[in-house]
Amino acid sequence: MICDAHCHFFSTRFFETLARQRGGSGTAEDLTRELGWESPGTDESLADRWAAELDAHGVSRTVLIASVPGDESSVAAAVRRHPTRFVGFFMLDPTAPDAPGRARHAVTELALRGICIFPAMHHVALHDERVARSVEVAAAHPGTAVFVHCGVLSVGVRKKLGLPSRFDMRLGQPLDLHRLATTFPSVPFIIPHFGAGLLREALMVADVCPNVYLDTSSSNSWTRYTPGLTLDAVFRQAVQVLGASRLLFGTDSSFFPRGWQRGILDEQKRIVQGLGVSGEDQALMFGGNFGRMFHQMEAAG
Repeated sequence: MICDAHCHFFSTRFFETLARQRGGSGTAEDLTRELGWESPGTDESLADRWAAELDAHGVSRTVLIASVPGDESSVAAAVRRHPTRFVGFFMLDPTAPDAPGRARHAVTELALRGICIFPAMHHVALHDERVARSVEVAAAHPGTAVFVHCGVLSVGVRKKLGLPSRFDMRLGQPLDLHRLATTFPSVPFIIPHFGAGLLREALMVADVCPNVYLDTSSSNSWTRYTPGLTLDAVFRQAVQVLGASRLLFGTDSSFFPRGWQRGILDEQKRIVQGLGVSGEDQALMFGGNFGRMFHQMEAAG
């Protein structure tokens, strides 16, 4: 069973938001045409496109992330359409005055199961009490995960469209998650991309906090920041420190026609097999951990 813990749902509303940020009068279709991508169409048609893509690659289930604040309803529509295939996550700006209420609505009314926090993007430290107020929502609704982006942050679609990305990467420090993870021990926290350049720190906080998980998504090109570091070595260290039970396979797939990134699965399969990871542990990493985590979430919903 293959399950993907990290895909982005680039909805029509997502592109409309980018068009507004550009300050022009362009539509979602204008932006996708400029990018050479497929127009997403309705939320339901994009959900169907994703379901067909999963079928084509033999993927059982995936997380779909609403990739701008305020786009919760798009992913919720996708989950309603294919509830056995998709788990809905949404980006939340904890600095927004209505953040806790928005998070509560998304979790209780829209049946979404992951709150995504990007500290560098929204200029908020993980030890800020506004973040804690949003995490309290997850704690109050068992089965809700909190995804926290750490390390280097670069949003490819923004670069392609010439949009500024005024991020503060000093705020993407995995060690800053320690207080939240210990304060809310029942909440599963997910750090994507092995910490995106801060592997040592991500492993440290996950080692001392059993409710912290790492996802393996993307090309993990951040390895170039450490001379000689390979993805094989990253997997070896992660398995040694955490075991297989807290690693979640992901691709970071996002747009069509590129679709689901099969090459990432093939490379990561090759790596773990080459490391001699047992078949049982491989099954956990590539689907079992996802199934265990999100089965509980479905029951909670």
